[in-house]
Amino acid sequence: MNIYHESGLRQFCEELLTRIGMAEENAKVVADSLIQANLEGIDSHGISRLPIYVKRFMDKRITLNPSIQMTKMTPSILIVDGDHGLGHIVSYYAIKEAIGMSKENGMTAIAIKNSNHFGTASYFCQLACEQNLACIALTNSPPGIAPWGGKEAFFGTNPIAFGFPTGTDQPVIIDLSTSIVARGKIILAAKQGNRIPDDWAIDDEGKPTNDPEAALRGSLLPIGGAKGSALALAVEILTGVLTGSAFGPHVKNIYDDRETEYAKVGHFFILMDIEKFMELNMFFASIQNLLDEMKSVSKAEGTKEIRYPGERRKKDSEKKRKEGILLSSSVEMELLEIGSKYNVNFPPPLTLQKIK
Repeated sequence: MNIYHESGLRQFCEELLTRIGMAEENAKVVADSLIQANLEGIDSHGISRLPIYVKRFMDKRITLNPSIQMTKMTPSILIVDGDHGLGHIVSYYAIKEAIGMSKENGMTAIAIKNSNHFGTASYFCQLACEQNLACIALTNSPPGIAPWGGKEAFFGTNPIAFGFPTGTDQPVIIDLSTSIVARGKIILAAKQGNRIPDDWAIDDEGKPTNDPEAALRGSLLPIGGAKGSALALAVEILTGVLTGSAFGPHVKNIYDDRETEYAKVGHFFILMDIEKFMELNMFFASIQNLLDEMKSVSKAEGTKEIRYPGERRKKDSEKKRKEGILLSSSVEMELLEIGSKYNVNFPPPLTLQKIK
């Protein structure tokens, strides 16, 4: 394991993607999303995803430079066909288009079909918050959760995210999967040869397992039992059915080498212009009062600080920008191999003296 500066990893991502033919602007979007995930401690959605993305670009299961089609059905409804591009790229341009629509009309609903994995939902919430817009972000994904009472994976992990601007550089960002844990963490554990907690998943016989490989063959458990399963269904309806995308077991897994079809992932976003609801400074003052009062609640034994969602991400990001990003040996090896394959130099690690 070694530590790397985020700028070196970002440059590696951009150079590798442009080397295989991706447009420079698109490469910057993908690299920014991946490295931001690493900075915020969401390594399962960070640079470790780059090798599988490149593999699927080259075997044409993901469109390298998609021709994204956007249709304004009404002043506040945007329908997007992502041309089977990477979800980071498709969603980025959809959000950019919807920002202007939302500032003019107050709200925009975005329905996206023919897309792929889009990284962290929080990334798009942050884009909206930078424009003083609130955001709800949803996506479906390949089967990972059994419906409550079942033992066969049917729903995706189907993340739900919310973003609220606060008038500072630290918005409230709530990003959670409807499974106990994101599937990406199981994938990363399998890559690293690590065990997982006993309450994360079941095997293909419906029995609890701490083996990530068995978990990937079986099913993740929904958060909150039947309630999490119900939320996964709601996300599936909005992102799969309403967008015209694949849903449930029909969403294809890019990690499955036997698969030949497009993933057909769906996303659904809602953007809200705060100023159309109330005066902006009043909103910022009110949300700050809410957060301050929440953080001042009497603390349970062993709790040093009550934090709101987004605080840890911000602190992790600031720390890792200074000290570097730790990559596991298995991820390092994959990145070195793919860099060598396409003649792109992987950055040297930081020395311990530089990061102290």
